[in-house]
Amino acid sequence: MASPLSAIFFARPVVEVARDMLGRVVRHGETAGVIVETEAYHDSEPACHAFVGVTARTHVLFGPPGRAYVYRSYGIHALLNAVCEPEGVGAAVLIRALEPLEGIELMRERRGLERIEDLCSGPGKLTQALGIELDLDGSDLEAGPVTIEPAPRGWEGVEPVVGTRIGITKAAELPWRFCVPGSRSVSRPRPRLTPAPGTPARPVHHLPHPEPLT
Repeated sequence: MASPLSAIFFARPVVEVARDMLGRVVRHGETAGVIVETEAYHDSEPACHAFVGVTARTHVLFGPPGRAYVYRSYGIHALLNAVCEPEGVGAAVLIRALEPLEGIELMRERRGLERIEDLCSGPGKLTQALGIELDLDGSDLEAGPVTIEPAPRGWEGVEPVVGTRIGITKAAELPWRFCVPGSRSVSRPRPRLTPAPGTPARPVHHLPHPEPLT
């Protein structure tokens, strides 16, 4: 098990962190998955919760980088975000999808599903699969219990596919959604296979799945 990423990793421009988080590992208890989809949010644009300023709900976003911002979406799903940029700036990366890596049987039990690619293919799905709830809001992503670790072998230097964020109505034109090309765990609708500007396209080497997909 690798040492978790420190706050230094997250204390950078949120769009940069969102791209660099692809291929990293989210771990909680017995479960873990590789990040295959992210979205960036910044207090300068109205889709970000921090756009309204510091409130009882958003104060974590303005706190130290490397903290978990966990909130309830539509009163149903807990969504996991990583707070970014220097303290005082409201910004975070929403973790939208994972490829299951460890604790897959426990994920299946929690989700009531069998297909591996369906277990964590959305931000509410992955928190249910990993057992992440609102009590982890504000927790340290280096100290845990939720941690983000370096990329495993074969996932280093993932070149992302870039697209516009989904499920929002404000600032929807910003190309701040990043996905691992070819991953069957990316949420739908999937972005077009367009490499991010300035990055050469190259194959991505995936970890082998623990069992054949059907």
